[in-house]
Amino acid sequence: MKVGLQASLSDANLDVAQVSSQRQLAISMSAIAASSGRTAPLNLCLILDHSGSMNGRPMETVKQAALKIVDSLSPGDRLSIVVFDHKAKVLVPNQVIENPVGIKSEISKLKTSGGTCIDEGMRLGIEELAKAKKDTISQAFLLTDGENEHGDNDRCLKLAHLAAEYNLTLNTLGFGDHWNQDILEQIADAGGGALTYIQTPEDALLEFTRLFSRVQSVGLTNAYLLLRMMPGVRLAELKPVAQVVPETVELQPIQEAGQVSVRLGDLMVDSPRVVLANLYASQLPVGRHPLVQVQVRYDDPAQNLESVLSDPVIVEASVVTTFQPAPDPQVQQHVLALGKYRQTQIAEQKLQQGDRAGAATMLQSAAKTALQMGDQTAATVLQENATRLQEGEELSESDRKRTRIVSKTTLQ
Repeated sequence: MKVGLQASLSDANLDVAQVSSQRQLAISMSAIAASSGRTAPLNLCLILDHSGSMNGRPMETVKQAALKIVDSLSPGDRLSIVVFDHKAKVLVPNQVIENPVGIKSEISKLKTSGGTCIDEGMRLGIEELAKAKKDTISQAFLLTDGENEHGDNDRCLKLAHLAAEYNLTLNTLGFGDHWNQDILEQIADAGGGALTYIQTPEDALLEFTRLFSRVQSVGLTNAYLLLRMMPGVRLAELKPVAQVVPETVELQPIQEAGQVSVRLGDLMVDSPRVVLANLYASQLPVGRHPLVQVQVRYDDPAQNLESVLSDPVIVEASVVTTFQPAPDPQVQQHVLALGKYRQTQIAEQKLQQGDRAGAATMLQSAAKTALQMGDQTAATVLQENATRLQEGEELSESDRKRTRIVSKTTLQ
């Protein structure tokens, strides 16, 4: 496999009279399958909450979803299952799928009890994944329906960062309305995965299947975006880099040997990751000028290759005497997606501070931004919640979680 890499400026024209010009650089990256189509085996760990609050229909639907995943795994794929309440245990040790009947029997016998200790489940899950991470695509699905009442949220985040260092991807699934959306989002962001909201038990199979389809499309792992700025070009100091597709995540750039690197994690086949970089270019003479070199460093587990470099892409701009804006419409869409996310974040902060009017105003702004980008689902959710606040109502836990999800993604 190799990387498909494209980069476009929000406006490729610069005004020669401007001392400094700001531009958004959209970088799209995906895995391109070789003609043989060979992919590395999947190394999947299910980390499942079986605390007392999961009793009844929630636990039954999660077990059904887990059984479906066992049936969906391919020959050579590996599976492990960790379950947790106020403690954690390995239900199915990491193994190649050779006895699916035995694995399904263990899943079917799972019963609910106790409280919730997410970090112990994460610790065991990471240990199981690490047993077979070489030359595999290693993913965890962490599902919980509650607060980490018997655990330590800071430890959860440390474990998520550790997983990323080991090239393990953590996806989180919040079940129902009483899980901590801040913690599960931070775990997924740090672990390079996705945050999923299972609003009702009936949604469990659909959301597990959707997430499983995503991890099946992973072709390359441990990807880093590398940016080498030309003289007179720099990244913005505040929030300089963010992912906007498939979900919005603020990213942390790292200075590395004369260039900036940003960890991306997995690259999927035919489903790009898109990153926005906020650039400033100093005044330049009239003519064409290179602004930044873009490259991706990645691992190809199917070919047992590590730290492979893509061909570089040079991004250029035209400095003109008579400036006419020429915005790139696709980059503008990505800018709007980031705006929707950041406006919603501000709204949530204002609500936590007790500023209901300010929160409503920001949610309305986010709804208008969503409409501009054609995201009707997000616009509806955000506007309805703004209206509730204006009418003196409280936002339910479901309202808050739905707001978080539509702020990060464009729902299909």
